[in-house]
Amino acid sequence: MREIVMDTETTGFEPESGDRIVEIGGVELWNHMPTGRTYHQYINPERDMPEEAFQVHGLSEEFLSDKPKFAEIGDAFLEFVGDATLVIHNATFDMKFLNAELRWMGRRTLPDSQALDTLAIARKKFPGSPASLDALCRRFGIDNSARTLHGALLDSEILADVYLELIGGRQPGLVLDTSATSGSSGGGSEWRPRPRPEPLPARIHADEAEAHAKFVEALGPECVWAKYATK
Repeated sequence: MREIVMDTETTGFEPESGDRIVEIGGVELWNHMPTGRTYHQYINPERDMPEEAFQVHGLSEEFLSDKPKFAEIGDAFLEFVGDATLVIHNATFDMKFLNAELRWMGRRTLPDSQALDTLAIARKKFPGSPASLDALCRRFGIDNSARTLHGALLDSEILADVYLELIGGRQPGLVLDTSATSGSSGGGSEWRPRPRPEPLPARIHADEAEAHAKFVEALGPECVWAKYATK
């Protein structure tokens, strides 16, 4: 099961009022395990940066002026995402912006069913308690000291830890290793866990398999081994 823990930064709250995405970050999980593959992209919003938004993420109009426009990275973004589940905190907000940008460039939009909202999960699991990302970090003892400003990739990395706690807890020693990233477009050939395209060959010899089959047969049809015997 492939999941992308994702976050965006924007110029404001409403794409239909002219607000745009300025940063996308994502962390890939495979069967709830981080693969080390990430997606990170700054985006030129083709407009000014409101002071209120700058105070949140610190991305200035000048800094973003030489970054690619969404129309230039949208196809690579869709390729990276594929049909993976998108794990997002307050998914309605990010999906609204992502789909607006994709519509404007004439590409397919992402169905709401593809998103998993960790905010909704947290509110259901801890009713009446604060459910912001910072509050959940405090609850689970996750270090978010580097989060002085909002940043899409950093917030995705933190949210990945929070998400794993929300669904049952991190495994001992589980660390999100972002040293092997996929670059700004999500490409790259680094190792990542995947199902084998071809099963490994059997490591037992034919005579051993035959002896085992005879042993299981001698135990009778009701023995547990008989249920797993190879026909």
